[in-house]
Amino acid sequence: MYEKYYAPLEEQLQQRGIDVHAVKEKLKRQHIETPSWGYANSGTRFKTFNYPGAARSVPEKLQDAGYVHRLTGVAPSVAIHIPWDKTDDWAGMKEYAQSQGISIGAVNPNLFQDDQYRLGSITNPSGAVREEAIAHMVECCEIMEKTGSTLLSLWFADGTNYAGQDSITTRKRRMESALEETYRHMPANGRMLIEYKFFEPAFYHTDLADWGMAYATALKLGDRAEVLVDTGHHAQGTNIAHIVAFLLDEGRLGGFHFNNRKYADDDLIVGSVNPQELFEIFTELVLAGEKSANVAYMIDQCFNIESKIEGMIISVVNCQTAYARALIVDYDALRDKQMNGDVMGAHRELMDALETDVRPLLAQVRLEMGRPADPIAAFRADSYEKRIIEERGVIAGGGAGFPG
Repeated sequence: MYEKYYAPLEEQLQQRGIDVHAVKEKLKRQHIETPSWGYANSGTRFKTFNYPGAARSVPEKLQDAGYVHRLTGVAPSVAIHIPWDKTDDWAGMKEYAQSQGISIGAVNPNLFQDDQYRLGSITNPSGAVREEAIAHMVECCEIMEKTGSTLLSLWFADGTNYAGQDSITTRKRRMESALEETYRHMPANGRMLIEYKFFEPAFYHTDLADWGMAYATALKLGDRAEVLVDTGHHAQGTNIAHIVAFLLDEGRLGGFHFNNRKYADDDLIVGSVNPQELFEIFTELVLAGEKSANVAYMIDQCFNIESKIEGMIISVVNCQTAYARALIVDYDALRDKQMNGDVMGAHRELMDALETDVRPLLAQVRLEMGRPADPIAAFRADSYEKRIIEERGVIAGGGAGFPG
């Protein structure tokens, strides 16, 4: 439906001095990683609804991830979560992923689900609990080796609920010690991405509460420790693009967990609530040039009431859309207006790109890649979801691991 609008858009962009061929080539190289848990029954901490056709096992998660990649062309890897995706046959998992046209991406340890982590994992007062948490992260480093992953993605629910419950300073030192031990076990080509969240589930203090704490911790560990920005993990009104720009300039932005939130939760589809915020983030990434070359772009969502696969496709498409808009900004004109103090002129340069309908451009890119022009329409017209509902039915729980 958008193809007939591509030629006028291309002409319009060329008149603005945009190299359309270069833009299309960058869009074709975009890489958005999807999460295995997003294809299984998953939701909020209040309720998980059992969705028809949700993946029951790791092979089914990989099938769904491969399908999303076939439709979008830019989702060639899938993040795994341990122990949810644990197997005795890592080589088999890797090969099966490849058979679906994808690869294994970031490895995510689970350090919040078990009862012994009630008072924290790597900051727990109990030395025995801390050792168990460290052993689990080291195990994930070994899984990275076996799957070919280069990313260890760390998020901790650690914190306290009441003043005086524990020493904040002592917990900080426990955390640093645990991460130092884990860092030594990473593969030679591996990177440690340190995530943060300013509150929840800890309500008095969280041990890694913001990007500054994650950044300071990464600096102590080494060059292969970087900050992971989860777009939903900020207080209302936080300027995430500012954080992104700072970390990019410091060479410490490791990656993203993309999602969105209206208030304080973080599992809405990325770009669904505040598409301008997502666009602003991508403009900083484009402006950073080579400094953004190794940034990992990952979806981190638990679809609660949405269709699992359609929700994932929309998430990927929203990231494509934000990136396309960021690529068609006239950055030379923007810099000239910035240097001349043209406040509103500079602002309009960004808004002109934001307000451009890039759907014809993305449709053309997908067609050139041999993908459907409109992945969402293609999904709705396809029988894939009907087939997996018939095959899988409705099952309680998040799905078993890979059969070893």
